[in-house]
Amino acid sequence: MRLLSVLILIVLCSFRSVLVDEVSDANRICGKWESSGKDLVVEVYPYKNTFRAKMIRFTGGVTKDKPMENITDKKNPDPALRNRKVLGLDVVEGLIYNPKTKSWEGGHIYEVQSGKYWSAAATLDGDNTLKVKGYWKVKLLGKTMTFHRI
Repeated sequence: MRLLSVLILIVLCSFRSVLVDEVSDANRICGKWESSGKDLVVEVYPYKNTFRAKMIRFTGGVTKDKPMENITDKKNPDPALRNRKVLGLDVVEGLIYNPKTKSWEGGHIYEVQSGKYWSAAATLDGDNTLKVKGYWKVKLLGKTMTFHRI
């Protein structure tokens, strides 16, 4: 009986160790990332069992008369959302870590310039390079943005 208890404890500890490792791997995507064009910074953070990215700095459409803090989501297909601020907006939602492929999949990316949503996936190339792919139906037909950890 004692041997059975020890075996059960070992199995449970091993299972817990695998889960902790997966969570740790999944959280590697978290942090602040700057686009390779240096015109966008996003912060990736966990949300429930998924990951999101919010826009924390951008320069597209910014002028002296219109700082980034005042730019609104004017292309949003929902008229009720066209006055919301773009700064702080979640532009990526629903990414789920897949430990088999070591990638984040099944998400959506919001393109502020057009007001459209695209499917999204992300991978890490080392610890400091993030590749985010926005695509429509087929990953091969998408566009990849590269970000560097800051």
